[in-house]
Amino acid sequence: MLVEEFDYFLPEELIAQTPLEERSSSRLLVLDKKTGEIEHKHFTDIIDYLNEGDTLVLNDTKVLPARLIGTKEETNAVIEVLLLKNTEKDNWECLVKPARRIKVGTVVSFGDGKLKARCIAEGEEGIRHFEFLYQGIFLEILEHLGTMPLPPYIHEKLKDQSRYQTVYAKEVGSAAAPTAGLHFTKELLQKIEDKKVNIAYVTLHVGLGTFRPVSVDRIEDHEMHSEYYSMSKETAELLNKTKENGKRIIAVGTTSTRTLETIKSKNDKFIECSGWTNIFIYPGYEFKAIDALSTNFHLPKSTLVMLVSALAGKENILKAYKTAVDEKYRFFSFGDAMFIK
Repeated sequence: MLVEEFDYFLPEELIAQTPLEERSSSRLLVLDKKTGEIEHKHFTDIIDYLNEGDTLVLNDTKVLPARLIGTKEETNAVIEVLLLKNTEKDNWECLVKPARRIKVGTVVSFGDGKLKARCIAEGEEGIRHFEFLYQGIFLEILEHLGTMPLPPYIHEKLKDQSRYQTVYAKEVGSAAAPTAGLHFTKELLQKIEDKKVNIAYVTLHVGLGTFRPVSVDRIEDHEMHSEYYSMSKETAELLNKTKENGKRIIAVGTTSTRTLETIKSKNDKFIECSGWTNIFIYPGYEFKAIDALSTNFHLPKSTLVMLVSALAGKENILKAYKTAVDEKYRFFSFGDAMFIK
């Protein structure tokens, strides 16, 4: 299967640069995965598509201020470092620009030396492994020196950093937000609970696997980067009960989807667990965990477009995306939402 098959035309002016003032005021395109029928709604209408006994699954990861700008100690060259994942203690896998300047042994300094990073290994495609050197508490230093790692297609400065976090963000560790959840407010979640819809949480720390571009021609040749996930006993029991009762599991976002599908595929049921997943979902995949999905509009030729195409069918997705373009929906991280029922 060719990556080109998942391309679509998107005018640049439809890429949302800033979040809407009110989180839940986004538009919602509803797609019936069986018929291809499309409806145009507002995000608050999502409650009409959730039934008593269903379980809505949210990713409670919290974004690190993971983007650091520093200087190479020997030359003062400006280096950008994006923390991707904590491999052990103070060692992190990072994405570096310009990576060619960073070799094993190179030291990058941030904030007048308050934080230093020594390169301990080189990886492919701009990846470097660093040992971070500091005094104090790492996350506090990061809060002071780092910024939110907004995607490269967002050129506007984010005035309120909390708008790149979900209202239920809890477990620190992501290099990017699970953006499908940005539309939910505490009030909307309460209304959903009042309708006797269950709300459950999983954690997947978003790293390179989610947003790394596909650089091969054939989908089958693309390798996903692994990301850390976890599920509690409480969530596992609730999800198993939901399935036993013949009710639906509705994932919020592709990260929740990948976590649920990973666990159900490995164990044939939901269990308390944690680990690393590099699951790559594309057409031909048989879903084992989720029944419906609330998500955003994704980049052309991305693994995320492939995932939603696996769920709803490539033709339905490309038709829905063309409709969204024609109707001037807002796209990507701060854009509008799509519900695949």
